[in-house]
Order: sequence, then C-alpha cells, then structure tokens
Amino acid sequence: MVSVLGLVVACGGSGPEAQSPKNASKPTAATTGDRVLTPAGVQVGITDAPSSGVAAVNRPKMNEGAASDYSAAMQAFLAGDLDGASAQFTKATEADPSAFQAYYSLGVVRERMGNAAGALAAYSKALSVVADYEPAIVAYGVLTARQGNADAAEEYLNGRLAKLDRSAAVTTALAEVKSIRGDSGAAQRLAKEALKINPDYRPAMIVLARDHYRSRRLDLSLYALQGILDGYGPENPPRDKDNPEALLLRGLIYRERGQRAPALADFKRCIEIRPDLVEAKVQLAGYLLEAGNAPEAVPLLESALKYDRNNLLARMNLGDGYRLLGRAADAKQQLEWVLDKDPKLPQVHYAVGLLYLFSDAIPGTSPKDAAARAMVAFEEYKKLKPRSGPGQADDVDELYTAAKSKKAMIEASEAEKAAAPAEDPSNGAGQPTPSKGQDAPKDGTKPSAPAGSATPQEGDQ
Repeated sequence: MVSVLGLVVACGGSGPEAQSPKNASKPTAATTGDRVLTPAGVQVGITDAPSSGVAAVNRPKMNEGAASDYSAAMQAFLAGDLDGASAQFTKATEADPSAFQAYYSLGVVRERMGNAAGALAAYSKALSVVADYEPAIVAYGVLTARQGNADAAEEYLNGRLAKLDRSAAVTTALAEVKSIRGDSGAAQRLAKEALKINPDYRPAMIVLARDHYRSRRLDLSLYALQGILDGYGPENPPRDKDNPEALLLRGLIYRERGQRAPALADFKRCIEIRPDLVEAKVQLAGYLLEAGNAPEAVPLLESALKYDRNNLLARMNLGDGYRLLGRAADAKQQLEWVLDKDPKLPQVHYAVGLLYLFSDAIPGTSPKDAAARAMVAFEEYKKLKPRSGPGQADDVDELYTAAKSKKAMIEASEAEKAAAPAEDPSNGAGQPTPSKGQDAPKDGTKPSAPAGSATPQEGDQ
C-alpha cells in the first residue's frame, strides 16, 4: 500500500538555533554543558551568552513578578498549551517592560501559532531593550526569509551584523538565509566564517549539514553530522552527541535511505531531549502508522499539533491514524482540514480514498456514496502524484478497482431488490391468501404465520 506518510517536510525548523522558549522552571542560574541557563529567560537549545564569547553587558534582570509569570508560561509551553504560554509571557512583559527574554519567548510562541506578524513585533520589542540580543536578531531574520522575503532578511541581518563586533550567531543566520534561497556556496562560506569566530558554535555546524541535505549531498551531510554526534576518533570526540537538531536531520537522512532502525533510534532520542520538536514526533509517528500501530502514533501526532497546529503532515497522518482506530468522523475532520489548506497535496487524496473505502460508517454518507468518493479520491491522487521511481510500489489502481467493485455490488443489490415483485399479503378482499394446499377458513379467521417467520426488519426491503 502506498504510504500516506511519505511526505518529508523540508528540514530546517525556524532557523539555525532551535526556536523554543527556555526551560526556566528553576529561578536560579545554572549551566548545562555550554547551554547557559540564567534566571527566567534563556531558551531551550540555545544560549543567551554572546556567540563571540565575550561577556554580555547591559542586560536588565527580570523582576520577581515577571519571573513568576515567565515560569508559569514555561509550564504551559512544556504542556503544549500555546495559548496559555502566550498569555503568561504577555503578563511577564506587562509586569516588567524590560523583560527582553519574555518578549523573545512570546515571539517564539506566536511563530508556532502561525502569527508571523505578532512574532516579528515581539522580537523587535526584545531588541528595543537589548539591541544586540542575538536570539531575537536571528529569529527575526530567519522568519522574514521563511515568509518569502529573503532579500529583506539579508538586508536586515547585514545591517545588524555591521553594528556588532563579531557574531557567529548572526553570521550563521545569514548562512541559513542563503541556504533557504538555494545559494549553497554562500551558505557554506558564511557558516565556515561563523566557525572561525567561534570554532565550537554548534548552530553553524548544523547549518553546514542542513545545507548539504537541502542540496541533496547526503553523504556530506552525514559526514558533518558525524563530527557533531559521533566524532572522528579519540582525538576528535563528538562536539554535541545529544544535539536534537542533528539527531533529527540524521534521522531524516536514514529514513530517506530506508534505514529504519537507526532512523527510529534518532527520532526517539530527539523527542526525549526536546519533546517540542514537532518534526521528530511526526516522523516517528509515520513509522508507527506504517506498521499499523495507530494506538501509539495518534498520541504523538496529537502532541505535535499542540506545538504546531497548522502542520499539514501531522494532521494528515492523524486523520489516517483515526481511521485505523475506527474514528471515521474524527478522521474525516482532519483530512478535510488538510484538503482545505492544500488541495494539491497528493497524499491527502490517497488518505481520503482509504477512509471512504475501508471505514464501516461515515456520518452522513451512504455506503454507495462512500465507494464513489473513494474512487474520486484515488483518481485525484493519480493525477497529482509524482511519477513512481524504480522499485516504488503503488497500489492505487488496485484500491480504485476495489472501490469500483464495492460500488457495483451495492448497485446490483439495490437493483435486485427493486426488481423483486412485491408480496401481496391479501386476496384483494382484505383476507389472507391461503397457502398452497391449505383451505381458507370457513369462519373468516386469519391463519397464523408459519413457524419461524419474522416481521421484515428495516433495511430488509
């Protein structure tokens, strides 16, 4: 059966650094590896420390009221409650207008909620407090590029870079923008420049690997990821063996190459480290659905949608998972949402076809109409799907034939029932017609029904 799950989302996330609010549940400063955790403000997967290695200056400390709101926001975020997180981060900025980290985190949440304009505004507010706050500069520039404004993103990042002495972070962001627009040569050059500024700057290493991936240089991408995750021997140990973005990217490459076991391991480890990384959950759930394991796949997809409610692949696969669980109405709702957003997506038509062909009962749809809709969906999939490569099986013709046969059988059954002569229970005078060999009662009473007969039930006619 053609996989409904084979749509691979382009790797890249929101930028060279993970876009997620920090784990700020502890009010005291701490350090985990090179990830500096300062009171109420640093983000998961990144550091607040300047990427050039110099000490941060002129950064106001969040007041106690704002810190409390920030902590509550983080709890909401970690539970996948983006609306609650947005409200609490907003409260933090109201409690302390100089809480630049809260503005940044608010921007991250808004970006995840699909509010790009609101996210850009929040990043700008963070920079109005701390003009050299690199996470906000990076987020603003990369989001601008992802919105289709690569020229504006480059102009913005170059302008910011001119005001900074040395910034591996902003240089890496420029590399990411170049990669997004397909200029791999410039992307590689800029990422290497960032590593000259800070030889241990992991986001630049990720951008190098991700650009190779985007350019389909998969062996080079794996080689770059090896340096991050495994190292090149005793004298060159791994730089960051639990880097979630590196694990995600390597998992995508393994999946593309059909290496199921290592791909599964990387996606699982990625989720353990960063449960808010949506793509890792979607890819892991895809494997589970391919194995028919909807009970484990569906919760993963529901969790992924808490962090990215507009993720087409997550919703499409969730619809297929609901179908496998017998939740036809829920499946229909998810798949219709995807159809409304992107009717040209081939896989969603395939999933719709499966829903109408195999579901026992779909609210508001008769079995014959369901078979007809399955046929239409499979026909649309065949129109839109890319040409299959060597060795790629495609069973859509068999599924179309199955739907057509099902519809024909239903129509034949309906025609047979319509053509059958109606039984006349009377002899025209209000009296039962005696059965063969039975004399009509002379006293005018009605004969009893033959033993074992039953009143026709609804649907028998």
